[in-house]
Amino acid sequence: MKTFTSLLALAPIAQAHYTFPSIVSGGTTTTPWQYVRQWTGYYTYNPVQSVSTLDIRCNVGGSTAYAPGILPVTAGTNISFTVDPNIYHAGPALVYLAKVPAGKTAANWDGAGTVWFKIYQIGPEFGGQQLKWPTDNAKQVNFKIPAATPNGDYLVRVEHIGLHVAQSSGAAQFYISCGQITITGGGSGTPGPLAAFPGAYSASDPGILININYPVPTSYTFPGPAVWTG
Repeated sequence: MKTFTSLLALAPIAQAHYTFPSIVSGGTTTTPWQYVRQWTGYYTYNPVQSVSTLDIRCNVGGSTAYAPGILPVTAGTNISFTVDPNIYHAGPALVYLAKVPAGKTAANWDGAGTVWFKIYQIGPEFGGQQLKWPTDNAKQVNFKIPAATPNGDYLVRVEHIGLHVAQSSGAAQFYISCGQITITGGGSGTPGPLAAFPGAYSASDPGILININYPVPTSYTFPGPAVWTG
């Protein structure tokens, strides 16, 4: 009975966490982990909490937990990551791409180097007695692949940062998945600025080490580079 009671006590904690198992493209939701890397311990839904380890790239073991498929995506269209079960914590969502180098594919490249560029971010709305986060309870994170993105294989990295207890260093929670896509119908843009994971973030960045509860912030600084819109 004591063990059962302990498991019940842990259940709400597990339910408060979430992950991104699938990509939605062209109105079709793909099979979980078919095009998204199934990181070690995915079933725990646990976040990454250190920005200085390799886990910050594609979650625990995700840099080399290659998914079986590569999803074709047309530049200029919107795709989404599904959320299981839903985004529970307050915080921003961000999406990055990294172009796979010659000689590799999205299904066998680890995403190393200063290669990641941000294509999407969404933060809080201001003006009330507390911040309002558009991602609250979201079941998907939807974003556009910039039309000028060059053709080729890419890793696409989705991230939601839980800031509910981020007033302490190392307490922000990073919920991350990496998908494998190939972009067609693209352009001749030059994506940037480029960043590396780890390396793009510091634990003391104002968008990571922040008290979102009191006093209520009147601005928010996203971590990482500026968004490339193509």
